[in-house]
Amino acid sequence: MKNKVDFTNIKTPAYLYNISLLEQTLNSIQKLANQYKYHVHYALKANNNPRILQTISGFGFGADCVSGNEIKEAIKQGFKTSQIAFAGVGKTDEEINYALEQEIFSFNCESLPEIEVINELAQKMQKTASLALRINPNVDANTHKYITTGLEENKFGINLWDIDSILDAMEGMQNVKLTGIHFHIGSQITDLDTFKNLSNRINQIQEKLYARQLIVDHINVGGGLGINYHQPDEDPIPDFESYFKIFHDFLELRPKQQLHFELGRSIVGQMGSLLSKVIYVKKASKKDFLIIDAAMTDLIRPALYQAYHKIENLSSTCEEKQNYDVVGPVCESADIFAKAVSLPKSQRGDYILIRSAGAYGQVMSSNYNMRDNAQVVFVD
Repeated sequence: MKNKVDFTNIKTPAYLYNISLLEQTLNSIQKLANQYKYHVHYALKANNNPRILQTISGFGFGADCVSGNEIKEAIKQGFKTSQIAFAGVGKTDEEINYALEQEIFSFNCESLPEIEVINELAQKMQKTASLALRINPNVDANTHKYITTGLEENKFGINLWDIDSILDAMEGMQNVKLTGIHFHIGSQITDLDTFKNLSNRINQIQEKLYARQLIVDHINVGGGLGINYHQPDEDPIPDFESYFKIFHDFLELRPKQQLHFELGRSIVGQMGSLLSKVIYVKKASKKDFLIIDAAMTDLIRPALYQAYHKIENLSSTCEEKQNYDVVGPVCESADIFAKAVSLPKSQRGDYILIRSAGAYGQVMSSNYNMRDNAQVVFVD
């Protein structure tokens, strides 16, 4: 990307999206998914840019949505309603009714009250809703606490000891049908043994269901596969082969059961970068600040999660290195992209590239301080 783009013609801050890398990533996933006969849904919450959605839907993938508006956008951008899974702990009546009208693939349900509401609303519409129980397997994702979702302390999912009582309650409901079980234990998972642990736990849960003479149509293991934020050029495409093989080797599917995935970050994370420009170099008594025109309003991950993103100076030809705190202009002390970053000696007007920003960047942006949204530039 660095050698192909004339950065001087781009108004900063700007998101740069590498469509070629996205297509290579999708090709890799599609080849392996076809090999294993897996079904992949793209998690819109990672990046909902229309052109990106059109590209992904063009490969025939399904969609993982967590709001009614995401369902609407998925349909608008070419995803089939029969391949849309609807997750989220707080689905509103309006969102449920819309999803029922569209006859989506599955409601991933997280509590008995939610199931009761879906049954009631489906009854009024004379429809039957397909449900997957999102089960909290109490498997540690070994990732940041804000993106860990599979422990008993998290707000997500149905606890293991509540499964029987929920299944008992569903036996009296005429307008919902249990078609699957769903899991998602967290995000940015780099230790693949975590997915082995998840597979073993799912096997135990399957036995519990089988004891009730219950075999669901599909297992949805969510997503969570991490990317290499430290060396994005070494791993531009995540190791999907090892990821899928873990489930093939350790997850015991019943005959005719389908295996579904909900991938987000691993699809779009590396294809995006945030381009910015140095406004000022500010020297302080103990450190030097590189003040750039991008801010936490454009990319909140470092402020929210203390997340690492590789930062590059695209302009400087100076061989001398210097440590900088790379910060934005927003009136918040949290508006910091990184501290003590070793960069070539920098000056006002230099172009700064923040890598691996394709996931949870643009979608989490805000207009705090009445800032404009970063523009988007596509790189083919």
